[in-house]
Amino acid sequence: MRVPTSEILTDLMREAPAGKTTLAWIVAHLKDRSFGIVMLLIGVLAMVPGISPFAGVLLAWPAIQMMLGHEGPVLPGVIARRRFSTPRLVGVLGRAAGLLRRMERVVRPRWSLPFEVTKRIVGFLVLLLGLTLLAPIPFSQVIPGGVIILLAFAWLEEDGLLLVLALAAALASIAVTAGAIWGTVEAGLLIHR
Repeated sequence: MRVPTSEILTDLMREAPAGKTTLAWIVAHLKDRSFGIVMLLIGVLAMVPGISPFAGVLLAWPAIQMMLGHEGPVLPGVIARRRFSTPRLVGVLGRAAGLLRRMERVVRPRWSLPFEVTKRIVGFLVLLLGLTLLAPIPFSQVIPGGVIILLAFAWLEEDGLLLVLALAAALASIAVTAGAIWGTVEAGLLIHR
């Protein structure tokens, strides 16, 4: 029986060391959910206009590690050792657990897929979605950011149905962005003739 992610975050809040904690401690305690949580956080960040290119660059880190088959994201030492206030972390985790509890009413384990195999596919598509966040098109971050959030929820809860829908949405989002960029290039070439 798969434990819901909201319960894992609740346990994490109870086990958090007093005072301060590090990102390395958080990632280690999230275990197989760490990629999903990282994707979810960066996906939410990607929805913010102006920050989306930064989020696109950040996505490359977990995406490449997923493509390489890592069990969880391996953070650079400087970032892994960064310390955070435990009370602040508990506040953030509490809000995230509440949101996940609501999502878990709909998103749940079903359509069992080989998640270890699909990890590489998801990583590749997340990398491409991250690249689309770099496109200088107003509001172009909304669809890829939303798709990344869908992929994260599907990954966190091992929901094969949502994962298939999110993968299809990822391909559509990448195609739309590629078409928009191609159209912009074509228009630029026509203007310069």
